[in-house]
Amino acid sequence: MNYDGIIIGGGIAGLQAAVQLGRYGHKVLVIDAGYGRSTLCARYHNVLGFPEGVSGEELRKTGRKQAQALGVEFADGLAIRAAGTLGTGFRVGVRRLAKQESGGNHPLAAHEPGGRGLSTEAEAEPDTEYTGSTLLLATGVMDRFPEVPGLRECLGHTIYVCPDCDSHEVAGRRTVVLGAGDPGARMALTLRPRTDKLTLLNHERKPVSPAVQEELDRAGIQTIPGPIAAIHAEEGGRLVRVQLEDGGTVEAERGFLAFGGNAVHSDLAVQLGAERMENRHVMADPRSKETNIPGVYAAGDIGVHAEQLTVAMGEGAMAAIWMNKAIEAKKRKSQQG
Repeated sequence: MNYDGIIIGGGIAGLQAAVQLGRYGHKVLVIDAGYGRSTLCARYHNVLGFPEGVSGEELRKTGRKQAQALGVEFADGLAIRAAGTLGTGFRVGVRRLAKQESGGNHPLAAHEPGGRGLSTEAEAEPDTEYTGSTLLLATGVMDRFPEVPGLRECLGHTIYVCPDCDSHEVAGRRTVVLGAGDPGARMALTLRPRTDKLTLLNHERKPVSPAVQEELDRAGIQTIPGPIAAIHAEEGGRLVRVQLEDGGTVEAERGFLAFGGNAVHSDLAVQLGAERMENRHVMADPRSKETNIPGVYAAGDIGVHAEQLTVAMGEGAMAAIWMNKAIEAKKRKSQQG
């Protein structure tokens, strides 16, 4: 089957686009690798209509059900190939994921700077190929962090990644920044206006540049070099303390991750010829979300924006509106012969 639109990514941007395109009555396919920022965040706190917060998994589950009710189809797997043009149509190759490729072993997880797993996909062969008239890249970003026991259970509850989203949560509270080098130091400085009870844990013992260190000293932010052994939390992911490998502990109520080297999953954009910035984020028209390649759109954290859930949702809708225009134009051209 040739789809009117293929969406790569089953997160917030992709699902919102799917709902919008489904409501136009188009044949739409969402390719979902089942892993991303929204699968890890147990509680989004800054979303209109959810004063008590909402989990990423709940939004994904509800969004998928909503899209399916509109006739949108889903294919589970990892998109590893993309080619084509608006004139000829687009082809997307998808690889099935093995059972063991989950959690920290998922190909989209990021333990090394820039992520891991994706570079090896160049040698992999797709199990299935899909074709479509238009293509939306909503493959997102994955924050790099170590697989420390207890960490994942706290994500979104009391440990966060985005200060624009969640610095409110640390106001006046004992807060640890779990990070590395300058990225960790800069996160601590960003949070300083919200709390003076800050400790930076330089898990990887990476150097902090002298100028940044001076800022830390002036701000009175304590820095502890050395690996983290475990995160201790109470029920509901409530952070209590951080256990260090040297046996020491740091009491804390809230935490932020800042290791740097996040994985921006834009390799498919390169295959298609779409322009990227030096930080690997995909450039797109701010109005239509179309890239420099006609018929290829980008929405969500993969793009150049604030990397917030609500922004991703809006971008998904914007991309779908303009995809609809392209789909209808292509259908009219085909009818005219």
